[in-house]
Amino acid sequence: MNALLNRISLDPQIGGGKPCIRGTRIWVSLVLDFLAGGMSEEELLKEYPGLTHEDVLAAIAYGAEASRETILPLPEIA
Repeated sequence: MNALLNRISLDPQIGGGKPCIRGTRIWVSLVLDFLAGGMSEEELLKEYPGLTHEDVLAAIAYGAEASRETILPLPEIA
């Protein structure tokens, strides 16, 4: 997983300091939002040709790691 996380950068001068795919201005959250919204990896890579399969995996790995650190409030199940 560390190899994947090395593909993510945090730089206050790029992307407002938000986690980005290294070498791009593409936020990790943007990649995750598109995937969560139903966009396929193939569509995502076509829309952002600078991204690779490994970059997508890195974004997912970053999201998984972040969820270990932070618990977000979720709607109650009725």
